[in-house]
Amino acid sequence: MLNAIKQEYWLLLAVLAALIALPMEHALLGHGQVIALAGAVALIAAIVCASLRVAHHAEQLAERVGDPYGTMILTLSAVLVEVVILAIMMSNQASPTLVRDTIYSAVMLDINGILGLAALMGGLKHGEQPYNDDSARSYSVMILTAMGISMVVPEFIPESDWKAYSMFTIGAMLVLYAVFLRMQVGPHSYFFSYSYPEKKHRGGDGHGHGEQGSEVNVAWSIGVLVFGVIVIGVLAEVMSLALDVGLEGTGAPPVLTAIVVAGISAAPEILTALRAALANRMQSVVNIALGASLSTVILTVPVMEAMALYSGQPFQMAMTPVQTVMVFITLIVCAINLNDGETNAIEGMTHFVLFATFIMLAMLGL
Repeated sequence: MLNAIKQEYWLLLAVLAALIALPMEHALLGHGQVIALAGAVALIAAIVCASLRVAHHAEQLAERVGDPYGTMILTLSAVLVEVVILAIMMSNQASPTLVRDTIYSAVMLDINGILGLAALMGGLKHGEQPYNDDSARSYSVMILTAMGISMVVPEFIPESDWKAYSMFTIGAMLVLYAVFLRMQVGPHSYFFSYSYPEKKHRGGDGHGHGEQGSEVNVAWSIGVLVFGVIVIGVLAEVMSLALDVGLEGTGAPPVLTAIVVAGISAAPEILTALRAALANRMQSVVNIALGASLSTVILTVPVMEAMALYSGQPFQMAMTPVQTVMVFITLIVCAINLNDGETNAIEGMTHFVLFATFIMLAMLGL
């Protein structure tokens, strides 16, 4: 037990940050923008430390159960972190566009950032990398449907009807996810797996199956995962307030906070996906990148819409014209690139250029 606790030094560091931040919250917020911004950056680093441990234990559970259950655990843990941070930040009277911008940023980061960089690096090392193209098609059509319903159509819904459409959106997302989940773990589970010629059992890519999986302490991993999410919630409470004070009046792009939230939740996925790509296991990358995008939209939306209905305070879910164009370009490029069962460096570069475009537009405040 003592050795297991010692291995959680990153999580313990996050706990220490929480114990320091909570009693010093008022001092942190009351000593000017520079101190508040520095504190927010330190708390973001602590949240990333905790989220890395959450992802590590989700990864261990994933190794134990195998695909497609494994990547489902990984993506759900990331979405859980994102939902916790968003819920806390929205309770602190955050921007009404925070949820929309965070989901949009997460999709750009997952598909164009993670998938693009992984395919680029993996392609430079291995050339063409195979995967099951059924998974890419299934993910892509679900992402397009979910984002269309929840983030494009709301632009045309009268304000007086927002409650009725919010309830419809919640139901639609839950039905979509239930059907997709049934397909993913049921008769179509083979869509999301790929039989590699040589299995790597040493666990170097984070998805090996063999003796390492049998050593996983399931109860410990679940306990640390839950505790880590609680720690993240505590840190997010103070971080959101400090970030608001630190950025007030600085002229920072409005979407910056959303990018921070999306980046925090995606940080562990980036490391896992890059390890998988360099180990020539592109199926894991596709499952992580597209699965995370789908989970972000299809699970975050109903939770946040339910919060809006409960509080009676609607928030803006309809994407801006620029965001809508970027999403459609991304999904069209994704559909073209991921239609042949192999990725390469050129395809990775096209997505990564789109990610760079997303960052540039964010810096311009668009």
